[in-house]
Amino acid sequence: MNSISTSRLHGKRALVTAGAQGIGAAISRALLEAGCAVFVHYRSSQAEAQTLIDTGRDLGVACSSGSADLTVPGECERIVAAAVGALGGLDVLINNAGSLVARRTLAEGDEAFWDEVLALNLSTLRRVTRAAAPHLIESATRAGGASVVNLASLAGRKGGHGGSLAYSTAKGAVLTFTRALAQELGPHGVRVNALAPGLILGTSFHTTHTTPESAQATIAGIPIRRAGTPEEVARAAVFLAGEFDGFITGATLDINGGVYSA
Repeated sequence: MNSISTSRLHGKRALVTAGAQGIGAAISRALLEAGCAVFVHYRSSQAEAQTLIDTGRDLGVACSSGSADLTVPGECERIVAAAVGALGGLDVLINNAGSLVARRTLAEGDEAFWDEVLALNLSTLRRVTRAAAPHLIESATRAGGASVVNLASLAGRKGGHGGSLAYSTAKGAVLTFTRALAQELGPHGVRVNALAPGLILGTSFHTTHTTPESAQATIAGIPIRRAGTPEEVARAAVFLAGEFDGFITGATLDINGGVYSA
């Protein structure tokens, strides 16, 4: 990680959705270490968000937080407004919120289940981004660029493991959304990229939805023979966030140990 004094993100302002746990917390922490002021969105992880605020204080970097259920109408817009109010603007948006919810096959997943998974992984991302876009464009106009980083998944690339049909579909749509939005916002100076992590252990996602046996079977097929860490995803997020005025946009960075790339 670059030191605060040399980071291109020093003095920038970021909103991280679901930024208090797992990969989101690692990204929030890495942005703070890069000198970026951070607003941490969370749903119920108030204690974890406070830990990040304490980290920011120790680093001398502004960090604040706010709670919202992004699937509730109006909450995406409210949390973006809270972030802009706390930070004084917005240069970086990290769309990290999402979940598998449950493993269900096509036959098992009824309409309510599909609606829930797509709302959590795709619709909330669209609404947060829509609310944030005017602020990102304003920053890009003033400072020469802004960044959006969307968290997708290896499942969106290759379909995922059994029971992840709805989740894989939603994450595949995130990749397409990223490419399309990069074209739409590019003329305004806003870069839009995605991350597609593979097996990242040490997160509530895999603790909840992946058995130890399944994890070991997956690791056996990873060329470097281990799972990834949230910190490795965070380093990639910081890199793409720092490309606010660069030539990288509409891209997806695969973080999977070589198991799949396209």
